[in-house]
Amino acid sequence: RYPMFSDRQVVILKEAQMMNGIDKLELYADQPLASTLFIIAYKGKKFDKRTKLYTLLNKTAEVFESAKIQDHQLEGWISKLVSSKGFTISHKSALLMQEHIGNDLSRISSELEKLTINLEGKTTIDEADIEKYIGISKEYNAFELQAAISNKDLPTALKIINYFENNPKAGPIQLVSGALYSFFSRVYSVYGLSNSTQEATLKPHFYFNVHAVKQAQTTMRNYGYSGVERIILLLHHYNLKSIGIGDAGSESASLLKEMVVKMMMPA
Repeated sequence: RYPMFSDRQVVILKEAQMMNGIDKLELYADQPLASTLFIIAYKGKKFDKRTKLYTLLNKTAEVFESAKIQDHQLEGWISKLVSSKGFTISHKSALLMQEHIGNDLSRISSELEKLTINLEGKTTIDEADIEKYIGISKEYNAFELQAAISNKDLPTALKIINYFENNPKAGPIQLVSGALYSFFSRVYSVYGLSNSTQEATLKPHFYFNVHAVKQAQTTMRNYGYSGVERIILLLHHYNLKSIGIGDAGSESASLLKEMVVKMMMPA
C-alpha cells in the first residue's frame, strides 16, 4: 500500500491513521522524502499552530489553510459548483439551498450530485427540482417568509409558519430566525448611508443581488427605520425564547407566529 515509503515511514503512516494519531507524523515531517508528494488533509477543526507537528510542517512543507466560506459567498459558490457539472441554477434555487442547508459544503455538494443525476436531460436547476429531489419546499421556506414579512403579508406568513408546524424539519425557529436576521440586519445597516433607498447605494451591501435590493427597498418603505429596528429586537428576543430563556417551552411554530404578528403590528 505504501511502495514509495521506507519500512520506518510505513510504520509512522499506519500509526497516524489511528484516531488521534496525527502527532505520529512528526517523525516524517522532520525528515520528509524529497521524491514524494505527500498531502495531509486536516478537516473539521482548526489545526493547533502551537503543536510540534505544525511547526515542523511550516518549516519543511507548504501549509495551506482554506478559510470557511462566508455566508454571502455561498450562492456564488453553489452556482460555480453547478456550472462545473455542466448545469445552471436559478438564483432562487441557489438561495433555497443556501438557507436550508447552510454553510455545509459537503452536504451541498452531495445534494447537488444526487440532483444532477436525476435531471434526465435538463440543464437548468429550478425550484421544482430543489423541491422534488432535495425536499426543500419552493413555497414554504425561510426565503418566502422573509418576503412575506417585507411585504407585510400576514396571511402568507402565517400560512408558511403553519407548514413549518406540520413539517418541523422544514423550518426550525433557529434556522428561520438566522436567515431573517441576516437580511433585516443588512437593511438596518444601510440607514446610515446617504441616499440609502437608491438602488445604486444598496447594491454593494446586498452583494449586487437585484432581487435582494428590491426586497430591501420594499422593507424600508413598509417599515421605516424604527420598524426595521423593532424587527431586529424581536428576532433577538425570540431567539432567546427559542432556547428557553424567558419561555416555558413554547413550540417553535407558536413562537414564530407570535413574533411575526408583533413585527407587523403598528408601533
